[in-house]
Amino acid sequence: MDPALTPEQEAVRRTLRELLAKHCGPDEVRAAAAGPLGYDAELWHRLADQLGLPGLALPVAYGGVGLGPVELALACEESGRVLLPSPLLASSVLAATAVHTLGTEQQRADLLPALAGGARTGALVTAAAPALALGLVPAGAGDGLPDGTTAGGGRAGGVQARPAPEGDGWLLYGEAGQVLDGARADLLVVAAHTGGFPRSRTVLFLVEAGSPGLTRTRLAAMDDTRTLARVELRDTPAVPLGDPERDAGPALARTGRYAALAVAAEAVGAAEQCLTRTVEYVQVRKQFGRAVGSFQAVQHRLADVYVAVQTARSAVHYAAWTLERDESENEGDGEGEAGASATAVPLALAHALESLRTAAADAVQLHGGIAITWEHDAQLYFKRAAADELLFGPPHLLRTRAAERANLFGPTPVPARIPVRTPVRQEA
Repeated sequence: MDPALTPEQEAVRRTLRELLAKHCGPDEVRAAAAGPLGYDAELWHRLADQLGLPGLALPVAYGGVGLGPVELALACEESGRVLLPSPLLASSVLAATAVHTLGTEQQRADLLPALAGGARTGALVTAAAPALALGLVPAGAGDGLPDGTTAGGGRAGGVQARPAPEGDGWLLYGEAGQVLDGARADLLVVAAHTGGFPRSRTVLFLVEAGSPGLTRTRLAAMDDTRTLARVELRDTPAVPLGDPERDAGPALARTGRYAALAVAAEAVGAAEQCLTRTVEYVQVRKQFGRAVGSFQAVQHRLADVYVAVQTARSAVHYAAWTLERDESENEGDGEGEAGASATAVPLALAHALESLRTAAADAVQLHGGIAITWEHDAQLYFKRAAADELLFGPPHLLRTRAAERANLFGPTPVPARIPVRTPVRQEA
């Protein structure tokens, strides 16, 4: 791995940072998040036309830019720095990756160019929380059956699919409660369970906005810059994404690695912005006749945040490199072996989420009382830190999942039974 960025990668980061600095200030972020779409459509189209951001990591053959996970991580770091409200994560990472992984050649040609060009947006619908549905955290006893299998026998859980009675197409029934950008997306990629007990499997289906039986409700979210929706399907017609006989588990796992990388990179950018603004503030805020930043206790605290941010950035860059290497070895095949990225990506996400939580909490503390007000931007970063942990997994479970994939501890040995001798009662 070469930690140095190429001139092309530096250009991606610099250009996006300059554009967002002009068009995505704190006031613009708040206005876009409160709008009907949850993001600024004009800015999204500008990013698509000038930088190709929606299709940054998609192949050129499908209308993308043809770059890889490293460039995607750099772009997400810049979007996270300003808390950009956009369909980047939901559409360009989650939905587009699922379509590219499982879709037929015709489906890719029909769907990906519009997603890559920003003309349409997509959303991935899973009944379980994203962290569980994408395999980022292990299934616990409370997440499904006693053996840890998600409710319904597959990762979809509460959405069921059955062939239409007329024999033409499929019908979906169920609901999902935490769908990123699900209220306004043009295309929904729905994970549904089908096959019953004998042939239980998870299949991805395509549902167009406005389909019969589809109800979408935007929810009040902790993080206003990430819109969430409840999606209800009542015998909604759908088209299978790829082969309906093929289980979508590996494709969801691949999508999860891309999503985890993107969220980790956003967390690093947000954490660095918290640190930068806090350092600026403690240099001008005076207490006891001197700048707050001159106190050694404050300096030590900010030094710890700096170390956390820099080590998290290194972990994210390494995770992006491993993911790019695994993709090149598997040639983008969702059924291929995950390789080192299966452990590097969740570990990077865990470290990045912790660094953002620390940076945001210290920003609130060192800014004083003003930081807990609605008008100050520190609360936006603090909410992003809390919401990301809820959606994409607490760090300790991300590390547990990485340890499982690495077989770090091996199978749990079953203790052998020790025969117990029954004492023989002797007659007096």
